[in-house]
Amino acid sequence: MTSLSNNVSESKHGGSNNFGHEKCKFYLLFHFETMLGNGFRAFLYFLALAYCFIGLSAITDRFFRSMENVVKHSRRVEEIDPCTNAKVVRYEKVWNYAIADIALLAFGTSFPQISLATIDAIRNLGSLYAGGLGPGTLVGSAAFDLFPIHAVCVVVPKAGELKKISDIGVWLVELVWSFWAYIWLYIILKVWTPNVITVWEASLTVLQYGLLLIHAYVQDKRWPYVSLPMTRDERPEDWVPAESPPYKNGKRTLDKYSEFEMHEVGNRNIADIFSIHSGNTEQPHDDMISEKYNLPSIWKQQFVDAITLESAESRKQNACLRVAKVFWKLLLAPWRFLFAFVPPYQIAHGWIAFIFSLAFISGIAYIVTKLTDLISCVTGINAYIIALTALAAGTSWPDLVASKIAAERQITADSAIANITCSNSVNIYVGIGVPWLIDTLYNHLAYKEPLRIEHATGLSFSLLIFFATSFGCIGVLVFRRLTLGAELGGPRHWAWITSVYLMMLWLIFVVLSSLKFSGTI
Repeated sequence: MTSLSNNVSESKHGGSNNFGHEKCKFYLLFHFETMLGNGFRAFLYFLALAYCFIGLSAITDRFFRSMENVVKHSRRVEEIDPCTNAKVVRYEKVWNYAIADIALLAFGTSFPQISLATIDAIRNLGSLYAGGLGPGTLVGSAAFDLFPIHAVCVVVPKAGELKKISDIGVWLVELVWSFWAYIWLYIILKVWTPNVITVWEASLTVLQYGLLLIHAYVQDKRWPYVSLPMTRDERPEDWVPAESPPYKNGKRTLDKYSEFEMHEVGNRNIADIFSIHSGNTEQPHDDMISEKYNLPSIWKQQFVDAITLESAESRKQNACLRVAKVFWKLLLAPWRFLFAFVPPYQIAHGWIAFIFSLAFISGIAYIVTKLTDLISCVTGINAYIIALTALAAGTSWPDLVASKIAAERQITADSAIANITCSNSVNIYVGIGVPWLIDTLYNHLAYKEPLRIEHATGLSFSLLIFFATSFGCIGVLVFRRLTLGAELGGPRHWAWITSVYLMMLWLIFVVLSSLKFSGTI
């Protein structure tokens, strides 16, 4: 796999790398790729890019399950009853509700973008100019999170079902920090030190992620004098509440989120913890203790499921549907087999599976950066435009899946919408802050120079378009809250009208930003 940094840089500066005119001398795996036509190579690289996005979708399932196990972790607390002097044992959640949304859900689902931006920064070490893939992807991802993901979440609840934000105070805190993130980005790009980033600016950007966590926690706990005096509606005790598993003829049936639900190993059942939520929090460790002897069998079953193309239930379906499902599972089989190496999330409260999932996501992000460079090389399309559109949409897929699942399974809209607003904050404070901090520190130590930003004008323009369109998004959510009483769901026709409106806002952002980067406007 050959480096493309110099070639992409030439393309950014207007080099003669036009589609169909000059052969791109770089390749992905084999040198004979350079003997193919640029058009055919672009087609192949776009297919590979799409397949990487399918891989991100596949690993998201395991990531979300491991994250849920992390959040479900409880600790034992012993107290003495003052009336009876008897010892009382209870279990309390380790993770705070708001912090889990920001530090796990938002950070984890934004990890593809964060990995891509960090990889882009590391490979640009030694250059006075920042890489373009990271900032372009993260700004584009912000628009994808705000518009298409909201559009999906609005129509996810069943017809007539309303899901509202229960804690408006926490949501307002997250929303303000999300908007401030992009205002701050505009300030350091065009106002404070135009077109350059200093070490202090990058450091302050990262620091604000910690301030966001503290502020959200303070608001969630309703600390006096420092939190908004707003009431909180009833919300579920569990981050993902218990669900009643469907039964048919006395037997439990599979749901669409589970890769494997029940498997017989000898005379024992191996259960997927993601689909089983005990309402009794007094004995939270019993399942862990009883399941630990079955962990090798569970891990083995992950590999069996990865190569299983048809289940007994699917054989009862019509031929066309069976063929379509087999083809899709065959397409996913390499990814599913690879991700079967992720340890079962029943181990260590899901932390090991969580970390392994993030590592696989980083690996896919590395391949995506190479493919993007090659696409830019063979087509002559500005890398920023590819990052703003295709990369932003593809790497935001975990965000979409996580918000969709939260909108379906939770009785409130808090986590579904919090994932969107918090992901946008994480994109700037961590996804742009950390890579720029790496590059600015290196440039300061090696050259005593700040980090220069190419296309700062284009990025600033995209930020202004994002601000303008985001007011339209937040406005319609507020309007739905005032008229329907909830942000998500409601009458089916109104839900679809809202969804189409949000998608139109996204198209406006993408078209105007692309035209600016291409020099058309």
